[in-house]
Amino acid sequence: MAKEDTANTSKDLQELQRKLCLLMESVQNNSKVVAFMKSPVGQYLDRHPFAALTLLVFVVMSAVPVGFFLLLVALTSLAALVGVMLLEGLVLSVGGVALLCVLCVLGFLSLSVSGTIVVSYVAMSSLINYWLCPRGPGTDCVLSSWDRPLTPSPGGDASRP
Repeated sequence: MAKEDTANTSKDLQELQRKLCLLMESVQNNSKVVAFMKSPVGQYLDRHPFAALTLLVFVVMSAVPVGFFLLLVALTSLAALVGVMLLEGLVLSVGGVALLCVLCVLGFLSLSVSGTIVVSYVAMSSLINYWLCPRGPGTDCVLSSWDRPLTPSPGGDASRP
């Protein structure tokens, strides 16, 4: 039984060796590989197999850290994009609420200022009419008729002259 296992193992190894040789021939006959091997770098690596092996091991081993770094860059960019969008939304919301508050305060102040101006105008016009109009019977102020007090008309109802 041990001889059968050895015979099967040697057949499997021979089949594997044949497939490996076919794979190597197909790689060596590839036009890109042929072009690379004719280049100065390919010729150098062909003359220095230890350097070629070192370069191959370095490339294979550095693939994982480079992949993780590129993944980190992609995730960081995505997070920054989402963060900027959230931050911009927050800033716009806070700015909108602040603008609404400022506009409400300005509306209240404009009502207060315009009310103060109207009250001041009425008070000043009344004081000016009081101080500048001569006193006595039959005297009439030259100011507008809206600033004069109501006087009874001959018909009996109060109206402005």
